[in-house]
Formats: sequence, structure tokens, C-alpha cells
Amino acid sequence: MAATALILPLTVSAPAEAGALDDVFAKVLVKKVEGKNVKKHLDALQAIATANGGNRAAGTPGYNASRDYVAKKLRAAGYKVTLQPINFVESWKENTPAVLAQTAPNAKSYTPGTDFVTFEPSPAGDVTAQVQAVDLVLPPTPAPTSTSGCETSDFAGFVEGRIALIQRGTCPFATKVLNAGAAGASGIIIFNEGQPGRTDPFPLNIGEWRADIPMVFSSFAVGNELASTPGATVRLKVDSELVLGQNDNVIAESKFGRSDNVVMIGAHLDSVTEGPGINDNGSGSAAILETALQMKHFPVKNKMRFAFWAAEEIGLLGSDQYVASLSQAQKDRIRLYLNFDMVASPNYAYKLYDGDDSDATGSPAGPPGSAQIEKQLERFFDGRDLGHVGTDFDGRSDYGPFIAVNIPSGGIFTGAEGIKTPEEAALFGGQAGVAYDICYHLACDTIGNVNLTALDVNADAIADSAARYAFNTSSIPDRSATAAARMAPAAVVGTGAR
Repeated sequence: MAATALILPLTVSAPAEAGALDDVFAKVLVKKVEGKNVKKHLDALQAIATANGGNRAAGTPGYNASRDYVAKKLRAAGYKVTLQPINFVESWKENTPAVLAQTAPNAKSYTPGTDFVTFEPSPAGDVTAQVQAVDLVLPPTPAPTSTSGCETSDFAGFVEGRIALIQRGTCPFATKVLNAGAAGASGIIIFNEGQPGRTDPFPLNIGEWRADIPMVFSSFAVGNELASTPGATVRLKVDSELVLGQNDNVIAESKFGRSDNVVMIGAHLDSVTEGPGINDNGSGSAAILETALQMKHFPVKNKMRFAFWAAEEIGLLGSDQYVASLSQAQKDRIRLYLNFDMVASPNYAYKLYDGDDSDATGSPAGPPGSAQIEKQLERFFDGRDLGHVGTDFDGRSDYGPFIAVNIPSGGIFTGAEGIKTPEEAALFGGQAGVAYDICYHLACDTIGNVNLTALDVNADAIADSAARYAFNTSSIPDRSATAAARMAPAAVVGTGAR
């Protein structure tokens, strides 16, 4: 096989149709990416977890050792490897109850725990300022429709230093917080949207430190009162201790290929603290690592960028901060993003992200181009007479930040804590009425918790798509179409409750 890698670029370097090239290289790469070699990476990740307290979670030596293992392999293969620092909340505590009180034109105090709660992890702060409503829908519509704070344009005309008054709805809380902080708010009050069941505040963790200002979540009654009081000024105080930690994404780029047409493939590298995370998500990480290593000699037409995300398990932080760090021009250079999270569940189903919403259930379709990615993956499984089903872009994995900025996305998922249906058992085998992964987020997610058949098949599917898109992205909409899509509302994705 090594000899093939050395001579193949020479034998196909003569001019050829893009379609012919992608087909040739896809067949070669599928043969080269063997399940037994993917398993060797899983064995290494298991050994790392065993030597480091039983897990590979963000902020632990186990994650750092996993990062170093992946980075060393990729550097040795000739990739340009970058370690991108990302921040996460290492610890947070509230020392005394927060204060939310109207000081003008009326004096009124609101009760913590009843009228409002502190967002975890809110930074400390004590500010008195006028509130400014941000794109509110009052009275609320019968069904949730508020997009308050979801777009940066919502803050056009926002006066720096005021406290942003934002309504719950449509996009994640974290998005609203990020946009308010960027607009220069001195504090943030998000209030519940107002429909039945969406009136009271409740404790929640948005998973990420987003702005260095105090932030609380209030009842609809409090928000409605402040919004209807001209010139309302409030005191907002949070007394908390917030400690930030830092980990690194591993980003590897091919030497060859068009830098203005990037094919990006990602998987999260971290585990939960409860266990080693060999299926979740050692399986995806190992599969894309082996794919990258085996295509190191390919004279790719498009730049290949492999990402191993940090801190996914505590809020998609690695992928989120990566996307947030990109300029619009850099985002536009990413032609598509493929995500692989849990590809070897013991009671697996072959689930392909439903790019066109052909299932007509749950989350909407992905950005233009996502349907074509799904079809490409379908062709691989159909070619092997293997069944497959759709799965929603529900915001629970690292495609979320890419979809949010209208980058076409897709990928494979074999199931987590959900229950396998009788129809799926008939299609894929396994046990109906049992979770796809009974060790999901548990200590038993070890090397014995992976289905080697699913791992081998999905590694081949990953290799097939990687090689095809490395040479031919003609099925994915071009720059002008992507730019037009940016003007339309993005699919609802993200890490926080909505």
C-alpha cells in the first residue's frame, strides 16, 4: 500500500476531468483507510485516558495528551498544524444573591429566584443604567417567534453603556449574549418570551463565558414591565467568581489545494469527565485522523482542513470560537463542513444529517449545499446496499456554528442516548427498544464500547467523501449563492436552550 501512495500522484497527474479524478482517488482512499488502523488510534486514546484519571475532558491532562497525539501524527504526515487556544469556564460560583432593581422612574426591587435568576456563568458586575429594548415582540405571538438579539442588526442604534433588554426566542441564549456584548451593552437582561409555559425564569448554564458583563434571565412579567416603562433605569449586580481555563483546537491543513476553496472536516476530541469517550468521540476523531494520514500524498485540488475540536462537551466551545474568530472572507472560503461525532455506537444506526429536511420533521434544512452533501453520503451507502436514515441538525454537535453562518454542512451519526426503533433494528440489526449507546457519557464508554463494523463502514464513508470533495466541489453552491444565502435567516442551531 505504501508503494501505491508514492506512485499514484505521478500516474494521475496528467490532465483529467474533475469527476474522473474524484472517483479514482475516492476508490484509492477507501481502500487505504482500514478499520484496523482507525482502531489503533482508539487504542491510543484509551491508553491516554487510562493514564490520566480515566478521561480526556477539557481542562485535563488527558485532553492535552490527546491533542499532542493527534498533532504529532499530523505534523509527521506533512500537514501544517496549528493549535488554536480556546477559552472555557473552569469554575463559577455566585457568592451572594444578585440584585435587579428599577431605580427610575419608579423604585422597585425584583426577587432573585422568583422574578429572575443569574445566568451561569455570569461574570461579576455592578451597573446602573437605562435599559434599551432590542427587537421585542410585544405582546408575544401565540407561538414562539421572537428573534430578539439573534442578529447583530438587532443592535443597530443601540447606545453603548445601556443594559440590553432582550426577549427569549428562536436562537440560543448564548448568541443573544454574544451580540449584546459586542454592541457595547453594560449588562444583559433576557426575559422569557411570554407564551404559556414560557413565562417564568429558570436556572440554566449557557456553557460559555460570552461577555464581561453581568447577565440575568427574568420572567416575562419583569421584562414586559421594563419594556413598557419609558426611560426605565435599573441596577444590575452579580457577585460571582469566574475562572477561565484554556485548551487548544488542533487544525491541520494540506500543503496543496486552493486556499480559496476549503473542504473542512471535523470531530470533537474531548470526552466528558465521567469516562474516556472512546465512542463519543474518539471514534470520529480516529476516523478523520486516519483519513488525513492516508491522503497525505494526494495532489488535492482543494485545500483540506481537518479540525479536532476542544471542549465540545461543555458547549461546542472549540468550533464556536473557531468560527467566531474568522472574518467573513475566511468563512466564505470554506466551501463545506463535514462533521463526524459518534460513528461507532454499539447499537448503531447509519444516520445522515438531513440537509434538505426531506424527513419533514424537527429542525429545518441546512444551508444551501447541505442537501447535496447528504446525497453524496447516501450514494456511498446505497452503493454498498446499506440502509440509512436521516437525522436532524439539532444543534448538539460541531456543525452548529458552521450552519449558523450559512456554511453547507453534513455528516454521519450512529446514535447516542436515543432509543433504537423496531424499524431501525430491521434495517441495521441490533436491539430495538435499547439506546444506540448505553454507555453514552458514562465511564463504560471504553474501547469495548465501539462497534467495529460501524467504525469500518463509516471510516470508508468519510474517506469517500473526503477524497471526492478534495478534487470536486462542483455540486456545492458557488460564492455568489453562498453570499445570497447569508441574507436569509440561518437555521436555528446552537448550544443554549431556546
